[in-house]
Amino acid sequence: MQVPQDGEDVAAQPWYHGPLSRQKAEALLQQDGDFLVRASGSRGGHPVISCRWRGSVLHFEVLRVALRPRPGRPTALFQLEDERFPSLPALIHSYVTGQRPLSQLTGAVASRLVTRQGPIQRSFSEDTLPDSPARTELLRARKWSDSQPAGLEQVGRTEDHPGPGASTVPASALPRTGSDPVLLKTPVSMGSIPDSLRASDGQLHAKGPTKPPRTPSLMLPDASGRPPTYCELVPRVPKVQGTAPGHSCPEPEVPWWEAEEDEEEEENGCFARPQAEVSLSPLDKPSCLLGPQNRPLEPEVLRTLRCLFLEHHSESTALHLLLVDCQATGLLGVTRAQRRAMGVASGLELLTLPHGHRLRLELLERHEALMLAGALAVLGCAGPLEERAAALKGLVELALALRPGAAGDLPGLAAVMGALLLPQVSRLERTWRQLRRSHTEAALAFEQELKPLLRALDEGAGPCDPGEVTLPHVAPAVRVLEGEELPGPLDESCERLLRTLHGARQMAQDAPRFRETAARRLRGFRPNPELREALTTSFLRRLLWGSRGAEAPRATRLEKFQRVLSVLSQRLEPDH
Repeated sequence: MQVPQDGEDVAAQPWYHGPLSRQKAEALLQQDGDFLVRASGSRGGHPVISCRWRGSVLHFEVLRVALRPRPGRPTALFQLEDERFPSLPALIHSYVTGQRPLSQLTGAVASRLVTRQGPIQRSFSEDTLPDSPARTELLRARKWSDSQPAGLEQVGRTEDHPGPGASTVPASALPRTGSDPVLLKTPVSMGSIPDSLRASDGQLHAKGPTKPPRTPSLMLPDASGRPPTYCELVPRVPKVQGTAPGHSCPEPEVPWWEAEEDEEEEENGCFARPQAEVSLSPLDKPSCLLGPQNRPLEPEVLRTLRCLFLEHHSESTALHLLLVDCQATGLLGVTRAQRRAMGVASGLELLTLPHGHRLRLELLERHEALMLAGALAVLGCAGPLEERAAALKGLVELALALRPGAAGDLPGLAAVMGALLLPQVSRLERTWRQLRRSHTEAALAFEQELKPLLRALDEGAGPCDPGEVTLPHVAPAVRVLEGEELPGPLDESCERLLRTLHGARQMAQDAPRFRETAARRLRGFRPNPELREALTTSFLRRLLWGSRGAEAPRATRLEKFQRVLSVLSQRLEPDH
């Protein structure tokens, strides 16, 4: 089978199907090794490789790394796991002709392309695909905008009768920008424009236009009845109940992690002591992945989660974890009512106060749940040794993506490292030996970079500057404030206690700077709803212990699950 090596036009490649839903792609892949490449609508048009392997269809997102423009080199690189390629066709050619697995964890090999039949059906998401000829043509066509005075003569005309000099590109195909007006489903008649408008008003409506939404306002067919997936082309537009025909839907709201913080109005200029403790991680949130009454470690849910994490790179998973951690810590997403109840503006300040006891317990619960779930990702691999080594590599890469200077999520980093350092995981000698043999770079990063970093963070001597850290390491301060004793000799523990308390005080003072860093790092990020839910504390508790077991005392639940992990570890590598 021949695969083009240097074709710059991605849309001309026979394996590229353009915007294609997950369900339609799976229907086209009939035999093991069948593959195609499609554009993901919910991932901004990024290419996704869909491949059938061992009876199931797997989907792999291709990561696009933008480069600073320089003569003689590409503007972007494409990668699946380690190696990067100057173009998408070069990546496909390397993996197909070399029969290389698309991921070490699954071992899936793409060997037989499914040729596209007919022309590509374009959508608004295709315009963002790199190297697409449609993108170049549309950008050239957008040089003349209808917001200019010359475009006012087109108001009220339809596409069937374009005016002189009008573009023949349909309006629905034009990519919206932040300054574009909301696209209407019906043309506006000239009679609807008030006569009082003048050319100097710079208006198209009787009152100032509302702030344009950051998401496309195109109303696409409803996708209800199908499970939401990250690669679904139809965006989830919430229905407005009771909206009369002919009335437009309200604009989509700005994500809460991008919304500006409301300034709390001072009432009588005095501080009101909080009357009740605030919960930032409610446990009764409805789940789209779990039923109302679920059992611990349901196999179907575990398979869904495995596919979900395989579809996202470590950088994407790190941003999802950062978003959920910022909300659980009270750094972002705190409502005005919650701030009034807390008496402070941030959870980083609340956890240092006496009435932050509930928040401290929630953070400890979250750290332990993430740590146990990470260990389960390794110990639950009952397949070949390479599969467990690939799971270890995935956790190491996630920890690297969470470290300072990257996502900067230190609570998430501590939880992932805690999973790797659990006795049930660290005792797997054959698995770690396979990691050092097959993934030497990840093994070296774990030993030489991540372990010293975690040791410094636990001792209160690690990086804490809001410039490179988005969310500081709160676990040591939380444990101290909850009365836990510090390990080590008495003289060393006293010094460590002083460093921990000083770090907690500095963390509370720098809370506004951490909030600015988090908002800047998450700006423009659009999470996958399922992956975001899978990283919440309430979901992890129900996943690990079931809907009934999640209500048991914390110590009892931890002891029970530690025994489960010990049994799984012994099954993988029994003691001799």
